[in-house]
Amino acid sequence: MGEPFIPMGEADRAYFLSEMRQMLASIQGVMTGIGTKDRALIYKSAKYSGNRMSRATPDSVRRILPQEFKELGGPTHLMFEELAVRSETDDMATLAEFTGQLMQQCLACHARFRVK
Repeated sequence: MGEPFIPMGEADRAYFLSEMRQMLASIQGVMTGIGTKDRALIYKSAKYSGNRMSRATPDSVRRILPQEFKELGGPTHLMFEELAVRSETDDMATLAEFTGQLMQQCLACHARFRVK
């Protein structure tokens, strides 16, 4: 089965892709924070792509996202929230492992969907 394309107008597509890039930047910030043992950076980076991002999605984008996408995206944003909370107490190896699990969510979505 081929990848479903999510049809979007130019403005929605630009917004959507910007958010995907921000999620990647959050992962980069988390990994830098783990490498430098900077808990504040891990927290800030993870929190940015958590529920705040999900709630800020415009209705015009939310309406056209397929249910399968939402079923991957919602838990992914929650994992960013969990990572932010865990950044306060978990050891760095555990945070790195959890970040790897979070990235599996990202990869599953990118393997399945494309915007058009």
